[in-house]
Amino acid sequence: MNSAPSPALPIKPLSERQASCLHWAAMGKTSWETARILGVSESTVNFHLCNACEKLGVRGRRAAVVTALQLGLIQPVTA
Repeated sequence: MNSAPSPALPIKPLSERQASCLHWAAMGKTSWETARILGVSESTVNFHLCNACEKLGVRGRRAAVVTALQLGLIQPVTA
């Protein structure tokens, strides 16, 4: 099984909140930390990350971050 989505399949665009949660996940933030930054609950962050995973056709936040970066849906993190 390939975890990356097939290029022939259209990817649904991420919502602004899904992209924000993925951005903070890419920065190494936990769901709790992301929730504090965005001013929402931890379960809300997990909800958006799960929905992003579904849209990207992957399992797990790391796979979602990698896929979103590869597709240009979030910007690379520079430190």
